Amino acid sequence: MIPPLSVVMPVHNALPFLDESIRSIIDQSFGAFEFVILDDGSTDGSGDLIRQWASRDRRIIPHFGREKLGPAGSSNKVVEHSNAPLVARMDADDLSHPDRLRRQMNLFARESSAGLIGTLWEGIDAAGDKVRSLDRWRLVRKSPFVPFPHGSVMFRRTVFDEVGGYRQECNYWEDLDLFLRIAGCRDILVIPESLYRHRFAQTSTRLSSPRPEVEAQVDLMLRCLGESGGRLDYEALLRDRPPPSDKVRPQVFLSLGSTILWAGRSPSNLKRIWRRADLRIDLASLKSMIWALWANFAPRSLRTCLRALVRARDISAGVILGHATAFKWRPNQDVTKCDNLGRD
Repeated sequence: MIPPLSVVMPVHNALPFLDESIRSIIDQSFGAFEFVILDDGSTDGSGDLIRQWASRDRRIIPHFGREKLGPAGSSNKVVEHSNAPLVARMDADDLSHPDRLRRQMNLFARESSAGLIGTLWEGIDAAGDKVRSLDRWRLVRKSPFVPFPHGSVMFRRTVFDEVGGYRQECNYWEDLDLFLRIAGCRDILVIPESLYRHRFAQTSTRLSSPRPEVEAQVDLMLRCLGESGGRLDYEALLRDRPPPSDKVRPQVFLSLGSTILWAGRSPSNLKRIWRRADLRIDLASLKSMIWALWANFAPRSLRTCLRALVRARDISAGVILGHATAFKWRPNQDVTKCDNLGRD
């Protein structure tokens, strides 16, 4: 019998946090799901832990890959193994709130136009301590960047197939690329509560992958979002992308360094920025260098300032958003409240 929901989770060397992540799904208040877990060529014993869990809970359907497929490849493969009309993503080092799946399922039942639903989040470190609080400001800003993390989403399988799934050429930002394409044909809704805890840790795909490759892909992401205009039509840029350059945008190092900073460490990347960044006399280079200097020499004070900023703008956004239980999100547009949403 096909369940109403498939939860999918690709895993690669996530052993330090994998047990907690699996348990956060198994203990959900909504339990009518299959839990498809793909071990993407792990070498740290993650596969053994997945087998142990599968022997204890029949909802877990394990798959084991001999060769590492990478972010986009493993994300596509784990969805291919799913059977339900609705698919919830889960990342192997994060945690889901016990009511996350129920809240998303109920919202899908009420909103037939929705193609994907994400939730807001809090950030935690390797020890599980909260280091970054809820930030509803991400809902009210005009930006092509989604306000929710990859692991928090639930989507209709038909919509995923319609837009073509994850694209290999967008590795390391395959989630954002997918969400932007879905936004072009279906409603994307956001629950403005922290139903997901995103972990800042070395197991992050971007941090555990070859650095030059990740930097080049993040640079491509920034180029596509910046040069395609407000319509975010960057197909030609992907098709005609130039060969890799020795230089990348300085914002790349801010993006990658943020995860390290929130994890409680100093990015220590000044030498690499000097050698690899395409520094110019412009505002983007100046802001990136100020951030890098501060993050490298006084990371604790920068984290303190950023926490205060996040709290202040969350309070401000809360006044604007009111008490709505969900919002429609569109890239580079103001959010709108959803209609006819009863409280859970």
